[in-house]
Amino acid sequence: MKKIAKFFNNVKKEMQKVKWPNKKDMITYSLATISIMIIFGVFFTVIDLASAGIKVLIGA
Repeated sequence: MKKIAKFFNNVKKEMQKVKWPNKKDMITYSLATISIMIIFGVFFTVIDLASAGIKVLIGA
């Protein structure tokens, strides 16, 4: 039982060391993540359409 208590005590100490982002940082990180997802989505859509078009042109 002491091991479990010690474990949770250590977890509490480690969680106090974590630097949590503030609201401004969280909005910035979220917008950056969403932007990158949109960019990659558009990129892979274009690649997919281009490869499908090439496939139709060569008749494969």
